[in-house]
Amino acid sequence: MSPRGRPAAGLLAATFLDLPAGSPGGSVELFLDLYTGDKPLIPARAFMLAPTRPKAHLPAGLDLLTVAGKCLEGAAFGHYVAALRRALVTAIDPAQIGVLHLQHLTFGATPALLQALPAHPRIALVHGTDLIFAEAHRDQLQVLRETARAADVIVVPTGAMADHLLKLAPQIDRRKLVRVPWGIPDHLLTDPSARPARTSTSHLRLLYAGGLTAEKGAERLITGLAPIPGVELSIAAPRAQFHALAPLLQRTGVRARYLGWLRRPQLWKAFAEHDVLVIPSTTLEAMGLVALEAQACGLPVLYQPVPGLNEVLAASGVATDFTHSTALARDLDRLRTAPGLLPALRQTGYANAARYPLTTTAQALADLGRQLA
Repeated sequence: MSPRGRPAAGLLAATFLDLPAGSPGGSVELFLDLYTGDKPLIPARAFMLAPTRPKAHLPAGLDLLTVAGKCLEGAAFGHYVAALRRALVTAIDPAQIGVLHLQHLTFGATPALLQALPAHPRIALVHGTDLIFAEAHRDQLQVLRETARAADVIVVPTGAMADHLLKLAPQIDRRKLVRVPWGIPDHLLTDPSARPARTSTSHLRLLYAGGLTAEKGAERLITGLAPIPGVELSIAAPRAQFHALAPLLQRTGVRARYLGWLRRPQLWKAFAEHDVLVIPSTTLEAMGLVALEAQACGLPVLYQPVPGLNEVLAASGVATDFTHSTALARDLDRLRTAPGLLPALRQTGYANAARYPLTTTAQALADLGRQLA
């Protein structure tokens, strides 16, 4: 036992995302990749919230908690955290747990997990939504700062995330910060999918894949594409969010083919049916996992060089300005017509994605847990 009375190493991690199972998002996919399945990369008691409607395709090893009242601030947030804590105390045997993996510095699951298991070592993982919501909600900023103080290690995927975090919480002990890049499933790298040859340069097939919240820049993308000929846009996103874009699509005259919210194997298949993935994010990206998955599948990336993306993608993709139609039109025309450009980007993109296997992420987190025991 350590001086704080910490449990021995070699036990399970305890980890919790207070999102309904089946929710979209890169942090959700990373969570499921690391902690669930028949042979999880990190053995864990992994929890999410029970969805309001039963979901198919729930992975093995995922435990669901039925707790209502999810919110972000005020007295209701305190009640919500207390309800989560009670559910965790009922569900977890502390003797089975060796380390806490706090999936966010903000939101309800993190303080609930800290309260339910106060004696265990704590590794906090930082995602872009932590920083965005801490900037927008005073109570979440307080949770972020309290979690940063309580964590033994704070894992950031990029230097940009570390810099942004320190602006929000300058009192953080910088010795706690450890950079561990997020990873993509190894089989995308070891067994890349075949990609059909592109047969036409008359148009460029663009794919947007992800949530359509404001910071993701979809409205900027549609407005920028409106005056540009020779492009076809497909969107893979949550249905309700896509429907909310309908008025903008009608006003701008942009025709977008809706693919649905695709499960990842479906998304990987869709990569082969397009020429370029577009990422018009407006604020920051923790890592841009969908971009790396696209690169691993041979799909070049056109992106807004916001913090995080400019660090992870750099010259392996094409940086553009989605707010400037002239610059966007120039870059799209170059991608459509320049001989050999798309094949070259496929090669550099795959080499970039190969730097980020998921097993490396899992091994680094496991090593940190052993060091804390």
